[in-house]
Amino acid sequence: MLGLDEPAPFTIVNPSGRSPFLLTCDHASNFIPRAFECLGVEEAELSRHIGYDIGIAEVTRDLAERLDAPAVLSHFSRLVVDPNRRPEARSSILEVSDHTPVPGNRNLTPAEREARLTTFFQPYHNAIARMIASRRAMGIAPALLMMHSFTPSLDGVRRPWDVSMLSDRDRRLADGLIEGLAGKGLKVGDNVPYSGTSAVDYGLHAHGETAGLACTVVEIRQDLIDTHHGAEAWMETLFSVLCNLAQDATLFEAREELPWPDLSEALLV
Repeated sequence: MLGLDEPAPFTIVNPSGRSPFLLTCDHASNFIPRAFECLGVEEAELSRHIGYDIGIAEVTRDLAERLDAPAVLSHFSRLVVDPNRRPEARSSILEVSDHTPVPGNRNLTPAEREARLTTFFQPYHNAIARMIASRRAMGIAPALLMMHSFTPSLDGVRRPWDVSMLSDRDRRLADGLIEGLAGKGLKVGDNVPYSGTSAVDYGLHAHGETAGLACTVVEIRQDLIDTHHGAEAWMETLFSVLCNLAQDATLFEAREELPWPDLSEALLV
């Protein structure tokens, strides 16, 4: 599925970073390998939010360097396979995304689905798991920042938040970021426009809650970070809040390992 001259399905930034924070970025790229022929989707469509999370890769890379923290970023479009969806969920490989048909995702066989998971999804998440394991071997229970961005409007509904934190049962990191960012005069959402309690979401549960690690999904509105200036400003804002939070040692304590949320049969492939 990947040509020899095409990039690996993940990139690691600052792997030797000393910060107790660890960043991930599931939707960093809209890259689709040649073999998929753009999945039958126009290139202009791939530059929209359906192809990737606009602006968040730059924020993630720069924040990792500023914090001296490692970061693992995907390098494939969410349309190939979504790294933040449980593989058995219908939304793992979409046939239609925000009203845009994805012809290359129609009528996939079980073998074709499994090939995408093996080539893209699993190597990316294995890289995250290895990074967590290496840090725990050094006595660090990392706090996980899962970096995302959201489109300013969907189906004609304007989303008013500047930023939002998604979390499930472990609220340590989300509550601290919500308080810190709201203190800077920002409009901060809590489990909007999506929710960390969703059973189909993968990273928060696979790498965070099931390992007892503090974790949250950071969602920044895309029109605030779709330029270099905007991304840099948001990186600095997050950096200042996280520096304050880093004084709280409880963020870096491994706690009870929580089970996966139940996945409704209605959401299965």
